[in-house]
Amino acid sequence: MTEQASYQQYLERWEKDVGPAEVGAFAKFSGRLIKKLSAEEFDPVIREYEALAQRYFDSVERGDTVNDVVVRLLRERAANLLLAAPV
Repeated sequence: MTEQASYQQYLERWEKDVGPAEVGAFAKFSGRLIKKLSAEEFDPVIREYEALAQRYFDSVERGDTVNDVVVRLLRERAANLLLAAPV
């Protein structure tokens, strides 16, 4: 999926789950205060989230112990992107 398509899906999730708001506005989602990201802000955030999620799943697959901080960070990043946390 292209970054533009990912950003468009993010905007659609924002409209559905949060409601109308300007880029840069803050809102509550899943008990967290999140900022509506611009396309430029979104790109590095989604890449970081995808890399973090991949490392988490790789660790689980290997049977590694997963630190609570990693789980909390993954949930936090998912909320910022209006995604369901994988954990």
